[in-house]
Amino acid sequence: MPTLIFYMNGLIDAANVTQILTLTQGNPSLATRTTPSTPIDEVEAMNTYFPYYSVTIYDSKDGWLSAVLSGQLGIVTPSGFVFTVDLRTYAGRQPEEPDNEKVIRGSRDGFTENIIINTALIRRRIRDVNLRFELTKITTRGQTDIAIGFIKGLANEEHLDYLRKRLEKIQHDGLTMTDKALEEWLFKQKFHPVPFVRYTERADTCSAHLLEGHIAIVVDTSPSVILVPTTIFHHLQHAEEYRQAPLIGTFVRLLRFTGFFLALTLLPFWYLLATEAQHLPKFLSFIGPKELGEVPLFLQLVIADVGLEYLRLAAIHTPTPLSTAMGLVAAIVIGQIAIDVGLFVPEVVLYTAVSAILTFALPSYELSVAAKIFRNLVLFATVAFGVNGFFIAILFLFMYLVSIKPMGVPYLWPLVPFFPKALGRIIVRFPSSSGALRPFITHSPNRKRS
Repeated sequence: MPTLIFYMNGLIDAANVTQILTLTQGNPSLATRTTPSTPIDEVEAMNTYFPYYSVTIYDSKDGWLSAVLSGQLGIVTPSGFVFTVDLRTYAGRQPEEPDNEKVIRGSRDGFTENIIINTALIRRRIRDVNLRFELTKITTRGQTDIAIGFIKGLANEEHLDYLRKRLEKIQHDGLTMTDKALEEWLFKQKFHPVPFVRYTERADTCSAHLLEGHIAIVVDTSPSVILVPTTIFHHLQHAEEYRQAPLIGTFVRLLRFTGFFLALTLLPFWYLLATEAQHLPKFLSFIGPKELGEVPLFLQLVIADVGLEYLRLAAIHTPTPLSTAMGLVAAIVIGQIAIDVGLFVPEVVLYTAVSAILTFALPSYELSVAAKIFRNLVLFATVAFGVNGFFIAILFLFMYLVSIKPMGVPYLWPLVPFFPKALGRIIVRFPSSSGALRPFITHSPNRKRS
């Protein structure tokens, strides 16, 4: 029986295709058939020779072409019967430890760019029949595969319906930037600097959130998974806290929360104290430059902060063997020369570097960039209006964070609105056996975990 085969070179498993063709040629019922075949005969042949592969029958040309373009083997029979055999094999790397979420103890198998591998890494950790992955395609030309992962009975159905409807409304030619572009389409992020979702490259972190009632969105060709709904406190947590004893985890978490607050306020607060020395008590008289120099103090801070940003960009675009040497030269040599020539006073270099370290200590890269923007806004307000400007800017920043409600979830929950017990569990890392409930923001139908 003559058949027509379609496949995309580079996306198909050539060895399996060759084996299938060899078996087919050796079958008298298919290779030497003299009578015209019927659709029933072709269905029987399909069931005989593809019992171990995912076979899909199509009644739509567009659906069949989309499957072939995604890497499946397309077959057309003489009677016009079309189906596909899933023999895809995508080029990519194997699971390895993510660079952005390293831990001292813990698993080293992070997500890859393959959506099949990513869902398998999650299923390996959650062996529950209620774990579901709803696969869909979005965009007209890119035809990007999206999988909505959740545990049925734990995830909120209203949140799932919201995501399904938002995905259906995406009318675009392609999302080559994958998960980040998807976030902007789902939540209408516009020019908000703060992240509305949490990204993770760790399968254990994703699995932990699914068990709490969150929803995961896996995007093909992306090594990170989107987690929703989330608050600002989710961006300040890290897997390492749960790999240590509860007391140690609490200590690390408090350091991280304090670091986020200092990353926002340390530089503008030091400028305020340096320019308003009359308000300083005697035991803090060492704060502030002994000599102001020729360049205004505010301009020194701006130049130093922008210089650190250029240093960060240079480290990203510099080849790995040279990045360490480049960082040392820029941080030590250039900084010292800038002090010697009078461009900076030593305190400016010190506090700018400390603020940068505090920013780098945040586990979420998206939140760390937002913290830099907020810090500069507070600094500009402090320069313009002094003490009043500093506190008014902090107040406006707080009000802005309170007003954000992605997916209807308050961004500062459980601080605003105030939930004392939930806030206590965020600040303190309680033992796993303490019987914690699932977070209220997930609106899970079943909040009890044990």
